[in-house]
Amino acid sequence: MASSGWNTLESDAGVFTELVESLGVKSVELDELHSLDADYLRALAPLYGVIFLFKYSHSALAPTTPGVPQDGSYDPDAEQAIFFARQKIQNACATQAILSVVLNRSDIQLGSALTEFKGFVEDFDSDLRGETLSNSELIRHTHNSFSRPTPFVDETHPQRQAGDDDDLYHFIAYLPVHGVLYELDGLQPHPISHGACTDETFPETIVQVLYRRIARYPEDEVRFNLLAVCHDRRELLAAVGDAEGLLREDEKRAEWRRENVLRRENFVGLIYEALKGVLGDEVVKKGGSEAFETMISEAKGKSQKRLEEAQRRNMQSNSA
Repeated sequence: MASSGWNTLESDAGVFTELVESLGVKSVELDELHSLDADYLRALAPLYGVIFLFKYSHSALAPTTPGVPQDGSYDPDAEQAIFFARQKIQNACATQAILSVVLNRSDIQLGSALTEFKGFVEDFDSDLRGETLSNSELIRHTHNSFSRPTPFVDETHPQRQAGDDDDLYHFIAYLPVHGVLYELDGLQPHPISHGACTDETFPETIVQVLYRRIARYPEDEVRFNLLAVCHDRRELLAAVGDAEGLLREDEKRAEWRRENVLRRENFVGLIYEALKGVLGDEVVKKGGSEAFETMISEAKGKSQKRLEEAQRRNMQSNSA
């Protein structure tokens, strides 16, 4: 894992739930939504907000009229009353979207670290908030702890930048705060207001907003994901004495923990030993472990030569 920068995170409810818990947030979980239906959302009450993941395209984000978003209206004055930060670092959008929900809800227990962070940036503008968030060692380290380590990094070559043909994804937050439904997207200049909204009307209103947003994409585009930020279901089930439901939630949490442990592993050692096992007799014939190390080094050298040849061909074709 890189010691600097922000790594890409998988859009997964278990990842994000453990992430906010690691930051000190209490009694909050994220759940993947399988239906864009108001009744379905109402069943999750208390529902603090939703995180929307979509395939990034400039046309889907760029205003059709200068200074006017494609839906809703910019509300620059809201930046003094709510937490909104401009996104300054690639791959930070997942954690930033989640923080946009939890830092704007007075009914969420943040814990000492995020409470201190929120107070520290309270008087900053959105750009400085984004810079401060990006440079937070605690938030960055917690974010990166849920990505798989990359054991092989070529320090002699700059990190490849995403191109037009790459599939890029972006996370944004929607939540009701101060009687308004806000869309908080760090790539936008200001919070976007979608009109009056309360916790009670949020399920109906957000469904309408998201349907309009999805309609802006081609009909065959299905790469969307929606996560609800809601209260810890275990606490709600325990309060009503639903032992069976509580057991299911405990099993779900155990599975999330198991999956998160696996996400933190790169399995290089396992693959290495498995390869030795598969080669078996061939390794013994050629001299044992030392011979195997030589075979690996030779293979790496050949791979590096192929990469360099491909880079030269690419440079020649670009200069032609």
